[in-house]
Amino acid sequence: MSTTGALALLADIGGTNARFALADTASATPLQLDTVHGFSVADFPSLGEAAQHYLDTTGHGGSTGIRRAVFAVAGRVDGDEARITNHPWVISRPRTRQQLGLDDVELVNDFAAQAMAIPLLQPGDYSAIGGVPWSVPAHADGPCTYAVIGPGTGLGVGGLVIRDGHHHPLETEGGHVSFPPGTPEEIRILEHLSSQFGRVSNERLICGPGLVNIHRALSEIAGVDPGPMRPADITAGAAAGDPRCGRAVDVFCAVFGAIAGDLVLTLGAWDGVFLTGGLVPKMLDSIRHSGFRQRFEHKGRFSPTMGQVPSVAVTHPHAGLLGAAAIACRKAAA
Repeated sequence: MSTTGALALLADIGGTNARFALADTASATPLQLDTVHGFSVADFPSLGEAAQHYLDTTGHGGSTGIRRAVFAVAGRVDGDEARITNHPWVISRPRTRQQLGLDDVELVNDFAAQAMAIPLLQPGDYSAIGGVPWSVPAHADGPCTYAVIGPGTGLGVGGLVIRDGHHHPLETEGGHVSFPPGTPEEIRILEHLSSQFGRVSNERLICGPGLVNIHRALSEIAGVDPGPMRPADITAGAAAGDPRCGRAVDVFCAVFGAIAGDLVLTLGAWDGVFLTGGLVPKMLDSIRHSGFRQRFEHKGRFSPTMGQVPSVAVTHPHAGLLGAAAIACRKAAA
């Protein structure tokens, strides 16, 4: 049982799903995994109504033991308001706090939460992709700088700076950086995507819909209309030996590696980059056996340095909620 007032409501909200849970901020392992429930964001007109539905269906509606909430959202947080990048929800912190009857609601970017999950990861929660071995330090006092990047419905980008035992998540919209092609094939893909979207960001390629964009561009280059496709159709086709689906996955992984390496250079994240998001566990074998690491390291004069930087795939099923729990603990201790 949690001590009185130690429970916090958590949410990890993307463009497709909203996952809720409770955290015991008085516990060394705050995220209560048995309280995790997910819902489609399309089923609710607002975050407040989705959160109330979670509380009611889990028997915590009107609970006086829950006084604070941390909501990690896939979009930019601007003061007391957040907009979901790939969904119409606009979230007001004061309105949501009043609607749920809470003392405090904190809105954070979802990749700030992903970053804050890093110090709480256990050995079974991640898998090495390359570079020097990485493990959670027994006392993560730093100094460390980590990059975090992950494809899901969109492409999330963030970071974590640890100095003197203090954890500082970096909230960014780095998924919307312009896509830099690295091969003649990628230049042709950019040309096809540019004719459709105008400006092409990294998110146009490295996310679920981005995998479909790559496949369609490759099909158009070959003079073929692939018809409607879903990301799962392409990964299944690649596994079944379809050459164009296989090539789309290869390009996806190579570009993912290239931009993950660019992120390390940009942030000076020599201590490691963490690959997270909904697609990473599903594509882990493809990433491991692709050009991901080669393109990650291929950075000219910095290639030897990049060869040492760990790239770590996060396989924890609820890393965003884990990080939100860490933020709730920090708030409770303040």
